[in-house]
Amino acid sequence: MTTLMTGARANVVEAIGGTPIIKLNHITKDINSDIYIKLEYMNPGGSTKDRIGAYMLDQAVKEGTLKPGGTIIEGTSGNTGVGLAMWAAVHGYKCIFVLADKQSKEKIDNLRAFGAKVVVCPTNVAPEDPRSYYSVSKRLSETIPNSFYVNQYDNLHNRMTHYTWTAPEMYEQTKGDFDVFMATVGTGGTISGCGRYFKEKMPNVKIVGIDCEGSIVAHYAKTGEMCEAKTYVLEGVGEDFIPENYDFDNIDDWEIVGDKESFLMTRRLLKEEGVYAGGSAGAAICGAIKYAKKLEEPKKILVLLHDSGNRYASKIYNDDWMSDNGYLDSSFDVQIKDVLQMLNKNGKIETISDKATIGEAITLMDKKGISQLPCIDENGVIKGLVAEKTLLKPVMMGEFNKEDNISLAFTMNYKTINKNELLSNVADALLQKEVALVMEDNKLVDILTDIDVLQYLSKTRAY
Repeated sequence: MTTLMTGARANVVEAIGGTPIIKLNHITKDINSDIYIKLEYMNPGGSTKDRIGAYMLDQAVKEGTLKPGGTIIEGTSGNTGVGLAMWAAVHGYKCIFVLADKQSKEKIDNLRAFGAKVVVCPTNVAPEDPRSYYSVSKRLSETIPNSFYVNQYDNLHNRMTHYTWTAPEMYEQTKGDFDVFMATVGTGGTISGCGRYFKEKMPNVKIVGIDCEGSIVAHYAKTGEMCEAKTYVLEGVGEDFIPENYDFDNIDDWEIVGDKESFLMTRRLLKEEGVYAGGSAGAAICGAIKYAKKLEEPKKILVLLHDSGNRYASKIYNDDWMSDNGYLDSSFDVQIKDVLQMLNKNGKIETISDKATIGEAITLMDKKGISQLPCIDENGVIKGLVAEKTLLKPVMMGEFNKEDNISLAFTMNYKTINKNELLSNVADALLQKEVALVMEDNKLVDILTDIDVLQYLSKTRAY
């Protein structure tokens, strides 16, 4: 056998680590502090969990808890599973992973692509519930012969990974030239391991954890009291119990972020910084900006970003998913009346009687230069809408005569909405080229079209 080629790694596991640190330049323009990010998605398996997967299993082999031909079992949000599966592929082990059903399809598909068996469990159950992915993982390890339950939550090799590897790497890269280290929290391994190392090397450094709304971790850290967890959508952030990997003595402060702001920030990272990262990255940057705004003087803030955006293509980076779940851009979180005011719409709406003829409608539309004409009855109730595009073809083809009643040309491709409602409530209709008929006290006061929204966005966004 020849010697290893110069510059090459022996296998994919040996390629883990050495991920770059870069500066954010656009998202941070409104704060005085500098934010730097460590791109852990550039590990071969796509996340920082490659590190704990390799380290924990190496230690398990050394300690004799993982034996030749064994089966690796773990409950995971997906990324740890990839790290474990990658190591297992190189070393010849089988894997079974248990995931909560809120995890993205891409994560599940990734694990199955490695040849692993995947068990999906309900999200909204307590950790001690026999259906939870914690309980199912443990039960499988107790019933499957020659298996090893990794248990990243309570396996202290998790935080030792970051104490002996991730943090020293960052310290070497930066020579300790930062004031604050921040990371989102889940199992507690990253923040605790890195926090301990940095505190030993840099006594004045601040370690700040970023938790999400619905999680109990930050509340417990601040008060010492357990509270009831609530449902949230972010993956890989927060917990509904306190894993043993937490070392709260080395965490100085906390920031808490929500699902929506995190998802929107994740998309901004890609569009404004070219950083294709997962939802926890958006959460991390939201937390870092909130923390930076509280500082009395500028600081250098180093933030670890955990995973890649390619595992969220069907969710965070999917416009339909974002829209269906109410995670719309803040440009849509305005009242319809404010949009109309910005567009200088005068509220003078031309209407036509439902007893009028098609010829009268065409004449009125031509005279007023309008393309939509609501039709109302004698009580002012909207009966339908006549639109230029629905009139043109049937008139040209002779299907309609000028003397025909206007009701023949009605289109129902419209939505009525109160002027005090949010633009987001009618966004889907406008995307489908429907017209929004704006009402106040059950009276028609204006019309909003997809072109109006484009004009509004051009006035409120910088391209």
